[in-house]
Amino acid sequence: MIPKIYSNNWADYELIDAGFNKKLERWGKVITIRPELQAYFPPALSAKEWKEKAHLEFIEKSSTNGEWKLLKSLPTGDWKIHFQGLSFLLERTKFKHVGLFPEQATNWELISDFLQPGMKMLNLFAYTGAASVVGRNTGAEVTHVDSVKQLITWAKYNMEDSGLSDIRWIHEDALKFAQKEEKRGNTYDLIVMDPPAWGVGTKNEKWKLEDQLEFLIESAAILLKQDGLLILNTYSPKITLEEIQEYAEPYFRKIELAELWKKTTTGKELFYGFLLRAYK
Repeated sequence: MIPKIYSNNWADYELIDAGFNKKLERWGKVITIRPELQAYFPPALSAKEWKEKAHLEFIEKSSTNGEWKLLKSLPTGDWKIHFQGLSFLLERTKFKHVGLFPEQATNWELISDFLQPGMKMLNLFAYTGAASVVGRNTGAEVTHVDSVKQLITWAKYNMEDSGLSDIRWIHEDALKFAQKEEKRGNTYDLIVMDPPAWGVGTKNEKWKLEDQLEFLIESAAILLKQDGLLILNTYSPKITLEEIQEYAEPYFRKIELAELWKKTTTGKELFYGFLLRAYK
């Protein structure tokens, strides 16, 4: 039986309800409606109640983009939320995302507990840097790798707005950087990966996670120090827990595999992918 790990809501974030392939979320004072394929069940609240609560709804135009519809006036000022005293800027993107994956809070808590000042953390596919900022807040040395320059700029803002500095920024493909670090002989105490199911490299080359995952896990194992920790989350429907276990087992002394879930305030449960925590 695969265990379920539930990532809890916190003061500035709440998964209110889910259903009919959508989810209703509160980010600070702003409530959004966004598409969610895993919400294939009926919601607890009515469509009317959703619309009465929400400020914004994302309307899909294709599988890769859409637009935001304003349902009611937004609070004034920058759209930010906070976690453990750290600040994260949110924005409406054409990809339905707002700059943060709140289900990762359970991993942020583990990062905060695991790291100590002077340890080294590598964040691959680092996006807008929530895990990087949490890691830096412990006093650890953090290397942040992403293939999109705009996301690195966004992550820098989150770092500075959280009162931190000196994260090492790398604009490069995650696997290429990891393989270069192998050759350089660099090692880390903690490696974090939350890769998308598919992506575009720094030179606009397309890749799929199922083609890279085995090599990513192997590289992470080589780069980890003894007693180091790999945290990996996958949301790709083409990757199974059995594959993750097969790729990880040769390299790690202890493997924890789980499903990542969140409960809505209304009592629904939403699946957020597979989670690997592997200790070398």
